[in-house]
Amino acid sequence: MATVTQSTQEVTPSPSTHRPPGQRALKRMGDRVFSGLSTGSGIIILVILAMVAGFLLMQALPALITSPEVLSKQGYGPFWSWILPFAWGTVWCSFWALLMAVPVAIGIALFISHYAPRRLASGLGYVIDLLAAVPSVVFGLWGSSVLAPAVQPLWLWLNTYLGWIPFFSGQASGTGRTLLTAAIVLAVMILPIITSLSREVFLQTPVLHQEAALALGATRWEMVKMTVLPFGRAGIVSSVMLGLGRALGETMAVAMVLSGASVINLEILTSQNPNTIAAVIAQNFPEAYGLKTNMLIAGGLVLFVITLVVNMIARLIVGRYKEFSGAN
Repeated sequence: MATVTQSTQEVTPSPSTHRPPGQRALKRMGDRVFSGLSTGSGIIILVILAMVAGFLLMQALPALITSPEVLSKQGYGPFWSWILPFAWGTVWCSFWALLMAVPVAIGIALFISHYAPRRLASGLGYVIDLLAAVPSVVFGLWGSSVLAPAVQPLWLWLNTYLGWIPFFSGQASGTGRTLLTAAIVLAVMILPIITSLSREVFLQTPVLHQEAALALGATRWEMVKMTVLPFGRAGIVSSVMLGLGRALGETMAVAMVLSGASVINLEILTSQNPNTIAAVIAQNFPEAYGLKTNMLIAGGLVLFVITLVVNMIARLIVGRYKEFSGAN
């Protein structure tokens, strides 16, 4: 009887892969350099943010701790009574800008990513990206010289026939330089930001999900509604919040278009519009001195806090929908 012997070769681990328990793996030089650069960059960002916040707080402190009586004697008035209308104008104008820009931006992003032919999508995407490079002063000139006179008859019509709505009530402006006009300019400025980010998120939707929806008999719109929009929900929120941050901090375009005043109201077609914090700082800082300078910097601190709160809310919303992924 023949005996068949099989030789087995034992595979011994190489010295490079075998290490005692508890001993960390050796990092390569490139990994250590990259890790150090990444950590240093994050620390630098935090340090810069802390320095900006510290500067604003230190310079704004005199305006915050000075008694309202002293401020009133110098013709400034109490700080919070002075800044509240401008904070309201900042948020109110940005709200109308988002209300107009978000639906249009998402529609353009969906058209580029899922409806337009490849050549048209490429060209349209390039034009949208180019729009983001236009300086804000150009938008301000366009808004004050072209847009405001063009929309003034429309604002008058809205005021005449829809004046029973609180937003369209009051005496319509004869120049067209209203809060709604400034909001349109802001909407055009934040449109490429929201469109570009949303487009990139929509393009990341798994193809298998889209093909599965179409195979089950869904139309193109039903496929977008069931797969693309849920997948890109967190990205849409992030892009909207980035656009909102741009709208909150915009200075030159708003200052050139809006005829602002220190008022709080809901009217968007009148000449008595609440001004924005950024526009007030830009218009008054060159001639400010003493406590007036501290008050303007304190206004910048309020705008900083508003922007920070908006970004924190955005992070919470994004984290809520972060669990949805292409594998779900």
